[in-house]
Amino acid sequence: MTEVHVVVPGGIDNPRRPSGGNVYDRRVCRGLVALGWSVHEHAVPGQWPRPDAAARMAVAAALARVTDGGQVLVDGLVASVVPEVLEPEADRLRLVVLMHMPRDEPREVAALSAASAIVTTSDWTRRWLLDHYALPEDRMYVVPPGVDVADVAPPSQSGGRLLCVGAITPVKGHDLLLDALATIDDLVWQCACVGSLDLDGEFVDVLRRQAEVRGLGERLYFTGPLTGAELERAYAEADALVLASHAETYGMVVTEALARGLPVVATEVGGVPEALGHAADGSRPGLLVAPGDPQALAQALCRWLGDPRERARLRAAARSRRLTLSDWSQTSRELSAVLTEVAG
Repeated sequence: MTEVHVVVPGGIDNPRRPSGGNVYDRRVCRGLVALGWSVHEHAVPGQWPRPDAAARMAVAAALARVTDGGQVLVDGLVASVVPEVLEPEADRLRLVVLMHMPRDEPREVAALSAASAIVTTSDWTRRWLLDHYALPEDRMYVVPPGVDVADVAPPSQSGGRLLCVGAITPVKGHDLLLDALATIDDLVWQCACVGSLDLDGEFVDVLRRQAEVRGLGERLYFTGPLTGAELERAYAEADALVLASHAETYGMVVTEALARGLPVVATEVGGVPEALGHAADGSRPGLLVAPGDPQALAQALCRWLGDPRERARLRAAARSRRLTLSDWSQTSRELSAVLTEVAG
């Protein structure tokens, strides 16, 4: 039986702080087991990506337990900030770093240079790493996230049920979204913001105050993190996904929305265009706007809300794109192929 040790950040299954990276790690671990791999998970405690000495020691201890020649898949949130732990093990172990989000700092390139291979979750991330770091191209692999099959969400007549999924932090652009929505308050809409509220409490408080001041308190609301059936219900009751992020390496929520036939209104950042993809006729199943521009986002939302024919066109494109999405078993097979190559 093929064996791999997987080092992930502690709290990977914490329902209060769900993330795309954690979901990816969990799903590929399960997928590798289904493919016949013996997976040994090492969840290392710590405030990643700001580890203290104890957290670094936990990673070192996990690697020390792996026998010589063993294969180790290390989540990039951990790997990128502990090069001093990875480098001494580089000759003894086959280290594969799974990069979800580049950090753009010298310690990260040192950590990646110690790896036998680097797996990114999007073509955009792979290009970014090659453009910014002197890394060998033949050690870089792309294994995109999968998505679960889901029923098509029935649309409402107005199209005004908007959904934003992501931790409530500045990088996700909720302040930009609020500014955009405040300029179209004469249209019929409501927006549910689903995501962790405890990563930046001050930012959340400011958003709530601004929503009240601008008269949006009953139309823009924050549910906190949702998982399982509750998250399924949020998607099923939505007409469109809105993503105002300033940075995304892929945007798993984009494909999660498309899996339900939901069009996407998003900022054109990072791997979002890659996740959005195209319908069979080449059209986009959503609208992309420049990042950091609330007026452009407001115009796109007006286009969605104000034109029934445009909504019908985008829904048809989303349903077409839905049929081409890869599932998590495909992701696991691709990652298995990378690990097998590295082991060989």
